[in-house]
Amino acid sequence: MTYVLAFLASFAFIALKAGQQLNVVHDKFLWVVPTSMLMAVCEVSVIANIARAGWGWIVLPIGLGSGLGAVFAMYLHRRMR
Repeated sequence: MTYVLAFLASFAFIALKAGQQLNVVHDKFLWVVPTSMLMAVCEVSVIANIARAGWGWIVLPIGLGSGLGAVFAMYLHRRMR
């Protein structure tokens, strides 16, 4: 279960990071702070999962979640435009 949570938190974190970049580029001032708060929740969750699982195979779900989160954000941005 730790690996699943690490994957999901990493996916969401990177997707939110990409969204935050778009907030900044497109001057969406009202979305910057809420997005930052959600990013903080995801980041702390990833770190807590690493602390719980230790260094090792946890890298795989975090890496996959990050990559797929970035792809999802790119897809979502394209669909919204």
